[in-house]
Amino acid sequence: MKKLLFVLVLAVAMAGLSHAAVVAKPNTVTAKLPDAQIERNIRAKFTKSKINAEHFTVSVQNGIATLAGKTDVIQHKGVATRLAKTGGALAVRNNIQVSDEARAKAAARLAKNRGGDGQIARAAVVSAADVSAAVVPRVAPGTVPAAKPK
Repeated sequence: MKKLLFVLVLAVAMAGLSHAAVVAKPNTVTAKLPDAQIERNIRAKFTKSKINAEHFTVSVQNGIATLAGKTDVIQHKGVATRLAKTGGALAVRNNIQVSDEARAKAAARLAKNRGGDGQIARAAVVSAADVSAAVVPRVAPGTVPAAKPK
């Protein structure tokens, strides 16, 4: 039951990653750079990083960077946001889409690292009568239960 609950919570959390998020934490840059310069900085950071092959699009308006594109690596979405912020963006609107395969792979890896085998355990439905019969043998009051044969 705990694994099923964990998988459901993970699925909801990952679904939330696919929605655009605006990070409004101010950048440490004191002077506001022109939008064109911020965009060039971000593109340069993408070029130097491993996510360059993903071909994300970048646009900047009033210091807010908008990122778009698709990725097969779930971590690239967060890396892109951090690179945009360090490139001078005051805020980042991340519209990068993470593929379903990448989400499934991350969920399986997380479940495996948490001690599961990546599979959802199936529970058998047992009636209360079956449980009580298996746990406590029925004995008439005032009698001694018979020993089980070996």
